[in-house]
Amino acid sequence: MTDAIVSQVVESVAAILKDKIRYEFNLVRGVDEELLDLSDKLKTIKNVLDDAENRGVKESGVKGWLKKLENTAYEMGDILDEWNYALLKRETEPSAKSEQKIGCSFIPSPCLCFKKVSIGVRRNTGKKIENVKAKLDQIFQEKDVHKFGPNSQPATDFVKPQSISMIDLKKVYGSDIKMKKNEIVRKLMFDAANIKILSIVGSGGLGKTTLAQLIFNDPQFGEDWLKIWVCVSDPFVVAVVAKDIVNSVRKETSPQDISQLDVVLQNLRDSISGKKFLLVLDDVWTEDRDKWEPLKINLDCGAPGSKILVTTRNEKVAKMMGTLDRDIFYPKELSHEECWSLLRDTSLAGKSEEECGNFKDVGMKIAGKCKGLPLAAVVLGRLLWFKNLDEWKLVERSEIWELDDEELKLFPHLVLSYNELSPSLKRCFSYCAVYPKDRRIHAETLIEEWMAQGYLPYVRGNGAVELKGREYLKNLAMRCLFQDIEKSKSGEQIEWCKMHDIVHDFAQFLRKNEDKERSCQVCDSSLGSHVQKYRSLSWDKEESRHVCDCLKSVRVLRIESKRAPPVGMEKLIHLRWLDCSFIALSKDGLEIICRLYFLQSLLLSRCDLTEIPREIGNLVHLRRLDLSGNRELDELPESMYSLVELRSLSLRGCSLKEIQKEIGNLVQLRELDLSYNWKIKELPESICSLVELQILNIKGNDINCLPEALGELSNIRPLKLREFKVGSQYNKLGILKKLYRHLIGSLNLAIYCSSMSEMVELVEDARQAQLKTVLQKLETLDISFEGTMNEMEQSSLSSSSSMWMEVVEALVPHYKLNKLQISGYKGSRLPHWMSSPLNFIKEIDLTTLSEVSSLPAMGKLPLLEKLGIWFVYQLKLVGREFLGIESSCDDVVVAFPKLKELIFGGCSKWEEWEDITEEEEESAAISIMPCLTVMTIYSCESLKNLPHRLLHKASSSLRSLNIEDSSELVKTYGEDKEGSAWRSISQHNPQLVLRKQLL
Repeated sequence: MTDAIVSQVVESVAAILKDKIRYEFNLVRGVDEELLDLSDKLKTIKNVLDDAENRGVKESGVKGWLKKLENTAYEMGDILDEWNYALLKRETEPSAKSEQKIGCSFIPSPCLCFKKVSIGVRRNTGKKIENVKAKLDQIFQEKDVHKFGPNSQPATDFVKPQSISMIDLKKVYGSDIKMKKNEIVRKLMFDAANIKILSIVGSGGLGKTTLAQLIFNDPQFGEDWLKIWVCVSDPFVVAVVAKDIVNSVRKETSPQDISQLDVVLQNLRDSISGKKFLLVLDDVWTEDRDKWEPLKINLDCGAPGSKILVTTRNEKVAKMMGTLDRDIFYPKELSHEECWSLLRDTSLAGKSEEECGNFKDVGMKIAGKCKGLPLAAVVLGRLLWFKNLDEWKLVERSEIWELDDEELKLFPHLVLSYNELSPSLKRCFSYCAVYPKDRRIHAETLIEEWMAQGYLPYVRGNGAVELKGREYLKNLAMRCLFQDIEKSKSGEQIEWCKMHDIVHDFAQFLRKNEDKERSCQVCDSSLGSHVQKYRSLSWDKEESRHVCDCLKSVRVLRIESKRAPPVGMEKLIHLRWLDCSFIALSKDGLEIICRLYFLQSLLLSRCDLTEIPREIGNLVHLRRLDLSGNRELDELPESMYSLVELRSLSLRGCSLKEIQKEIGNLVQLRELDLSYNWKIKELPESICSLVELQILNIKGNDINCLPEALGELSNIRPLKLREFKVGSQYNKLGILKKLYRHLIGSLNLAIYCSSMSEMVELVEDARQAQLKTVLQKLETLDISFEGTMNEMEQSSLSSSSSMWMEVVEALVPHYKLNKLQISGYKGSRLPHWMSSPLNFIKEIDLTTLSEVSSLPAMGKLPLLEKLGIWFVYQLKLVGREFLGIESSCDDVVVAFPKLKELIFGGCSKWEEWEDITEEEEESAAISIMPCLTVMTIYSCESLKNLPHRLLHKASSSLRSLNIEDSSELVKTYGEDKEGSAWRSISQHNPQLVLRKQLL
């Protein structure tokens, strides 16, 4: 509702008045006493706000009173902003700055700078405070008329009626509810383990109780089941719930003394002991485990196979009660047709098909408003009773939240959920109506907007406020006030979400403004009304290009016009969050933005910026700065490194040449995105002093060397690297021992060697690095050997490649590695670990191996699925050792047990692929490539024959044999499938397809 923001604003104003102004704001004589009185009144009002907010949903007089209080509180906040703005403006003027000592912060001390502010500003501020005080005095007097209480109690109009176990099957609509009913019944019936708890979770009006009723009345729960239905009260009282269970079992309503909890629980145990029961606890709200545990312990007295079915609007409740994730069910919305059927049968009962047909077109549109919510279809159906077609059309043209409050009975079900929220959560929830319906809401942006509005309580610690915002978002999501939740890959955080249209309508209803729109000669009056309700604005009015006074109080501004910012931006001194992305922004325009001193988030992505003015340093409250996509931006002003409040800085896709050492001043930075800045070659050591850093993205950069201390940043999450360069002028492999905790996913290890001495150093470094354990979190490892030797050392290396082999032998990957690529290797033999049955690698690519003449026993790799061997220039023979089998072995041996795809490419000297023996072909103890489906031989000009017995052994699964640019093989196997050579391969596999191509 509109007043949902009051509590935090009042709290913030009271804190500022008490802790700051009382000691520093010496305006004019007598004002300080008034400020103290104003502060006391605000705190007194704050004590009854919870009760006022609950009553204001239904009582228009209370709602009006709250609206006046909200406007007055915001007005006071704006006055304080204006005063601080005057101080900051004075402090940042050149004449004032010249008087400061070198190195002085832009942040002024009001007690020192106060005298510099003109007497006119002081008097004007004093008068404004006096006016606010007068308004607040009147509001304070009206408070007593409404007789607010200190404790919040839900309005009696919105108490949900008790549910019952019986159901009229004719009134059940929807295919999903019937499918879920069958699924839940199966789980309840056929899992004979100990007592098991299943939960149905969904928003109000989605059909949770209906689904539970269908299950409860299923005939499979026969006489051998004790069936108990309890509509749980709110608040959750253990004795009351236990008493209701006992009364249901004994089929009586005899009074019990619920003050004696032990007696009531003993009666519960006596009632169910040894009996197999189905207990439905409908509409549970409590999240308090201490209230549930005594009841759960006593329910364990039931017979094995007993079940508890819970319905709740809060996923947290389901998990608190012990429901496993796989046992939580979420009913889906009705389809559009199902909504219309329910709406029609509710509103047009007894009418003929022809009469119903007259209403169908408009009825289908009204059904669309329900967005699949059964309760909405029933409520709107009842609203349409006895109305004619014209009245139906009037309802269709109206927003749900604009309909007559006396007739509409939908929102009370949401009010129950709303009243359960804390004041802070109420503010955050109702603000979400600022987004259009069906809009995907970005979680990080929403939390920033909550912060900008002052909805999140101050919490000490870097990032603590954002964490509180995450907690709020999760809380609202678990109460089913958000849907279509999209989480991060880890599943820990919500990244995107939506609001159901009915929930969105309710949030709009909460913010509904009863005041008449004020006319404005400068801008669209709807803009001013929107700002008044939300202090937020998405500016997409191409025709209105000026900011007028009715928009001055906006705190969140998103400019979507794709043109230049509106004229008069300097008036928006209360802005905390500004998005100018995708707008061509001039230097002058950016300098104006840099005078909006209270900005916390500034998004300037793809604004064609070529330079950042030094005035950016004036934004001392900035927490997030996004400069991504400004491709011509090649340097940053030194003043930017003075923004010590920065938590997030994105420079993705710019053209920065360097990051200055002053980056270390941003001690609160948690996210730094430097990706795709190709000109950055190194990072300063000072970046390692950013102890709060969690995300460092340097993907797509050509960074030669990383600071060694980077691995000591304990909070940092996985590093995003393009490649990790190793060599005398680059990184040492030993750095990976410090970075390995932050390397998850893939790593391109580029090794640069230009001399024998460098190789000796590299071998020792590799041995000490112990990559087998260091790289245990990697899924993909790409090792490429770069650089060239001088002619003398290259000649020496050709005759003895032992040093190359020592290097690669030292680069032992972790056994859980999925994919390995090696390129540019100049040793004559591949490492022994590449044929170890202890390696669980699934994919190997070997490319450009200039000296290798034979392949190791890679057939021993137990999980290898894909093998690519490319440009192995000295390979002449692929021997039997490649398979990793021995003829004399009596045990069952499988060569390449999981291999699905085998590729040889560019092996120009390869002449022979040694076949297996006839005995091995016939042996049942030997299996070769049983899963092979595709084999490709590309550009192997010297190979004349394939190993027929080997392929015959593997041909049962082989589906495709591709021969390309290999002239000798094409000659051998002819231009059709009739040749004897081809028949010897395919005779037992008619499905095998030969694809030949001579390029």
